[in-house]
Parts: sequence; structure tokens; C-alpha cells
Amino acid sequence: MPVIKLQTHINADRQVVFDLARSIDLHQISTKHTNEKAVAGRCSGLIELNETVTWQARHFGITQELTSKITEFDNGVYFVDEMTKGIFKSIRHEHHFDKEDNGTLMTDIFSYVSPLGILGKMADGIFLSNYLKDLLIKRNDIIKEYAESNLLPIDHL
Repeated sequence: MPVIKLQTHINADRQVVFDLARSIDLHQISTKHTNEKAVAGRCSGLIELNETVTWQARHFGITQELTSKITEFDNGVYFVDEMTKGIFKSIRHEHHFDKEDNGTLMTDIFSYVSPLGILGKMADGIFLSNYLKDLLIKRNDIIKEYAESNLLPIDHL
């Protein structure tokens, strides 16, 4: 099972970063290049424990849907979303937020099991892991940009 771990230093309050990371609206901004949009479940605002969201996006020329659920939640510190329906066999995305002297350390631990058995495992090594890592980096860059510049007040997310 591939695991992608990213750490992003953000010069902003931990609660602000936490809320931006669980914002459905900001997620859609950060994935604009894939035309990702929330189509069912929680479709705007801040997702909470036990809520689901179904995302529709275009990847590799194919429109796909993926439903995830917030399965663990410690406000301001940690949350986990897990795929409940989609093309992958499984996806688990842990989001950790550690307070630092100059802001927040946001850590993503993203683990997944590809579809298609051995073909999926080959795709992991050839391109899929890098593709998913790039998506996460782009998303984290947007969270960082919004958190550090106060582009959107939290009550509008």
C-alpha cells in the first residue's frame, strides 16, 4: 500500500489552518484544474465528524466520483477522511496540525490501495503515486496561501 507523507509549514494559527483544510469550498478552489466539485453530502462549509461528501472530478480524461467520510475528528488537531465509495480499493487521508512558535505544521498521511490488482500496482510505480502527491502539494499550497494572506474569512468557508 503506497503512503504519501507531506509536511507543510504555515505561518498561521492552527485553528485557521485546520478549518481551511476541512473547507469544502476551499477544496474546490484547490482542485479547480480537475473540475472537482462536491455533488452530494456536505457540499459547502466545514465538514464535520461522520459527514460525507461526494466529489466529482476529471482525472486522466475520465469523470469519476469518490465519496469520503470524516471518520476521526479532534477539533483543531486532527481529522481523518476515508473513501467509502470510488474507483480505489481504499483511501485513508490523515490530517495532523501541530502548533509551532511561528504557526502550524500541517502533516498529511495519505495511504491508498489502487484498483486493478497488478496493473494498479504497476501504475503506482509509473505515475499514480506522483500524480496523487502533486494533487496534495497543490492543495496544501492553496491552504497555505489562504491561511497566510487571510484571503477568505473562516465564516465564509
